[in-house]
Amino acid sequence: MSEYLISFDLGTGGNKVSLYNSDGNCIAEVFVEYPTTYPRVGWYEQKPADWWKTVVQGTRELLVKAKINPNDVVCLSISGHSLGVVPIDKKGTLLRDSVPIWSDARAKQQAADFFKRFSEEDWYMKTGNGFPPPLYPVFKLMWYRDNEPEIFNHIYKVLGTKDYINFCLTGHIYTDHSYASGSGVYDLSKWSYSAELIEISELPRDIFPDIVPSTQVIGNLTKESAFALGLSTTVKVVAGGVDNSCMALGARNIKEGRIYNSLGSSSWIAITTKEPVLHKRYRPFVFAAVIPDLFNSAVPVFSSGTSFRWVRDQFCKDLIKQAQESHQDVYDLMCAEASRSNPGANGIIFNPNLAGGSAIDESVNVRGAFLGLDLGHTRADIIRAAMEGIAMESRVSLDVLRQLTQVGDEMLVVGGGSRNKLWRQIYADVYQMKIIKTNIDQQCAALGAAALAAVGIGIWKDFNKIDELHSIVDITEPDPNNSQIYNDILPVFLKAGGFLGELGDIMTKINLRF
Repeated sequence: MSEYLISFDLGTGGNKVSLYNSDGNCIAEVFVEYPTTYPRVGWYEQKPADWWKTVVQGTRELLVKAKINPNDVVCLSISGHSLGVVPIDKKGTLLRDSVPIWSDARAKQQAADFFKRFSEEDWYMKTGNGFPPPLYPVFKLMWYRDNEPEIFNHIYKVLGTKDYINFCLTGHIYTDHSYASGSGVYDLSKWSYSAELIEISELPRDIFPDIVPSTQVIGNLTKESAFALGLSTTVKVVAGGVDNSCMALGARNIKEGRIYNSLGSSSWIAITTKEPVLHKRYRPFVFAAVIPDLFNSAVPVFSSGTSFRWVRDQFCKDLIKQAQESHQDVYDLMCAEASRSNPGANGIIFNPNLAGGSAIDESVNVRGAFLGLDLGHTRADIIRAAMEGIAMESRVSLDVLRQLTQVGDEMLVVGGGSRNKLWRQIYADVYQMKIIKTNIDQQCAALGAAALAAVGIGIWKDFNKIDELHSIVDITEPDPNNSQIYNDILPVFLKAGGFLGELGDIMTKINLRF
């Protein structure tokens, strides 16, 4: 009898539902979008009901697409986008129709109030929570308390994204260590909630869900959820994990020292270690791994693929039309044009921080820019400069990790940006590392979630199977001449970034941007 696993990659833009066989091979996948709303500046909300609809719709579409017997599905697992705050009452009723997601920054005052009572640096060093503090659930819960007491007073538990879906599937309430580590009140050194931080937040301890291992079976499908999905009540559900840690698992980060670079709308470089990689100035963000006793520490670039998409939309409308008419990928056309420019983009430098800066930048108010433009430059130079600038910003992140921990001489790249040869060559030259491309790129989080299911129900004895599933598609070696060009550019790139940060601070003070 065949045994199948279904993983849900519950991302910011939608839900990727994937079917895996017991060997870890992806048989079929479907993607179902859901919207994000923006009620006010800095507010980002989604409806948990929309997540559930995509779970139901995606599962049913997947079963039809794969043409398998639904009774052969044995386990489900979820990778969920982080920092969720879904309030439910004792009856399991959702208390807020639309909830803040990870990028929601409304809780600035609550974070400021908390740090009057506890050092922000000490909080970071205890939790590893390196995103801007208002994004973290503890402060969003304080916002609920301060602004919506009629809801807050009825809260029984507050769940993360994937934990709410797990509750819908099984009727049981749990989280795992990877998701809890992004709560704002998790002590990395103790692998548990911090009683001290919860007390300072003045939130009740019992609204935080109990923590179990990511591989633990938390229950079977209820009759209602089984009927909705078209599956059997014998199907088990494991706790699953936060998206960052599931992606790390799927990207082979199953042992200490392994590193990968996710190249998507945003980018990050993440390394797996036995101790969290922490630094008060640069603030790598840290999640507990879905594998016990390991941590995933990462440094981000908030706007990489989104900045390249902006270049596409503003400069390449004809290529968009050409791609549509010829059924080609517009990014392949852009990269082909960029290849006609020279390394260094004939003197153009691009700062990619169109969405603002992270902790590695001089200021969060930094914004992007093209520098060095003259009348002789071409669109090919502009496109190549954008690609190089995105890679250079990631190089700055990589150099931070190199200061803080040991980094090897090769980098696994995953995500949409890993598919083009020119992109990989630019990254190899800028990083001065071998760039490794495998057969698994945009499936990493889904594979990580599926692996949790496989280990959780005993189909796999451990996660070593992940290595067998990756086969190398390409190894890109750095070109020494190109690397020297980028080394010469790097000090200018850094100085320009600092200056743009200063300008951003000034422009913010005089209200030139909101």
